[in-house]
Amino acid sequence: MNPVFLPNSASRKLTCVISPIGHFNDDLLQHISRHITETYAHCVSIESIVNRIDFAYDQNRNQYHSTPILDKLTKVLKPDISKVIALTSMDLFIPILTHVYGEAQLGGKSCIVSVARLKEGLENGNSQEAFHDRIIKEVLHELGHTFNLLHCKDKSCVMHYCRCIRDVDQKSNCLCRYCKVLLNDQLKLSQELNQNL
Repeated sequence: MNPVFLPNSASRKLTCVISPIGHFNDDLLQHISRHITETYAHCVSIESIVNRIDFAYDQNRNQYHSTPILDKLTKVLKPDISKVIALTSMDLFIPILTHVYGEAQLGGKSCIVSVARLKEGLENGNSQEAFHDRIIKEVLHELGHTFNLLHCKDKSCVMHYCRCIRDVDQKSNCLCRYCKVLLNDQLKLSQELNQNL
């Protein structure tokens, strides 16, 4: 899989941070990094930006409200970082839904993915690989929203909206041709803005 858009080598590099909240396997984090670079043409670093999300805990639901976490990530993010994707094992929600696999600031900098429900139905021998594939799809999906990509009607596109885990399994980890065109425009704009900083 080739990057949609590669910034000029003389240009300032666009950077995305993977921010684990809790422990995640190093191999998984490196695998996610490669997919982010290939899909979104960003250099990737791994560092903990927000260590705890207790402030977002809702005792009545026994879940964590994802929107305040995004706000916190954005407030503490270094100015030279283009995007941040947080990973957590805690179950996330927004008030209008029972749970979410993740949330993103549309056209913003921050997004988050929960792996809490991505192990659903995985009991056989290849469960780890399938679990990691699901995580990568959701990471790429939420990051896509930060580039102003909306939900896509193409069921194979990584930007397709997933109502259940079966939808996650059925889509690919790639953008459809239409979403690639939209992303390319956003990446060029991001690079131009980055050069003017």
